[in-house]
Amino acid sequence: MKYFPIKNTSLNVSNMVMGNMRINELTKVEIGNLVRTAMEEGINFFDHADIYGGGECESLFADAIQMNASIRDKMILQSKCGIHSKDNYYDFSKKHIVKSVEGILKRLKTDYLDLLLLHRPDPLMEPEEVAEAFDELHNSGKVRYFGVSNHNPMQIELLQKYVSHKLVVNQLQLSIAQSALIDSGIALNMPVDQSINRDSSILEYCRLKDITIQAWSPYQNGFFEGPFLGDLEKFPELNQVMDELAEKYQVTNTAIASAWITRHPANIQVVLGTTTPQRIKDACAGSEIILTRKEWYDLYKAAGHIVP
Repeated sequence: MKYFPIKNTSLNVSNMVMGNMRINELTKVEIGNLVRTAMEEGINFFDHADIYGGGECESLFADAIQMNASIRDKMILQSKCGIHSKDNYYDFSKKHIVKSVEGILKRLKTDYLDLLLLHRPDPLMEPEEVAEAFDELHNSGKVRYFGVSNHNPMQIELLQKYVSHKLVVNQLQLSIAQSALIDSGIALNMPVDQSINRDSSILEYCRLKDITIQAWSPYQNGFFEGPFLGDLEKFPELNQVMDELAEKYQVTNTAIASAWITRHPANIQVVLGTTTPQRIKDACAGSEIILTRKEWYDLYKAAGHIVP
């Protein structure tokens, strides 16, 4: 397992992350097995959100592993807040952020979070309130570090103008098949759809600002349109290239899809949303594979992207 420090923190993190969005589909015994497998493979980073299962996923996680001080010391715990899932609106008010964290800590049976992310941008955000909430949570020892999820550069700049704590993480969608973070930069100034800048150069911005990117849905095509792994109807060429590389490196295609992301020099973490122990093992096998430049580009082109 490859580890690296998140800049401006004391956290040394695995480049594979266990995401817990769907663990409420499992029994507590199955969740415990999943977490044990992740830790045995070297994962030390666990991602949550207060809306996953309406909070149930956090509670199930803590119960399944019988959370205690010894286990907690071996984990880096991250959660996200800012969404009222029941009524589908966003809320970055101080009251909501503080209340959300109190609920997260109670459900995870821990005194603190290593990282708190604001889940999706709130157009009605008053950054002064966010700053007050962050100060209160940090000063009370409830949150060590802060970040965002699905935010563009100017949204981060606006927050950072008021927030005294460095925003150190941005969680964004990225996979071989859903690579808007990369596409427009490659096809710059060309009269094709790929040249449309849909992400405001967020990848380059995060690198300039020492913000670690976490890639969610690393095996998805589009916005939850299904995995590209094994999809021979939509992605026959991509699967062929992945299978050839899997044979070369003696791993599965899941590992190759992981390695495509971790090959990027930005030190991107891969958020695994699987509920299957074997898929965690398969994904982690790609943690330290360093694809050649040609292999990386071959995969990118096989997914249907243009390299002029």
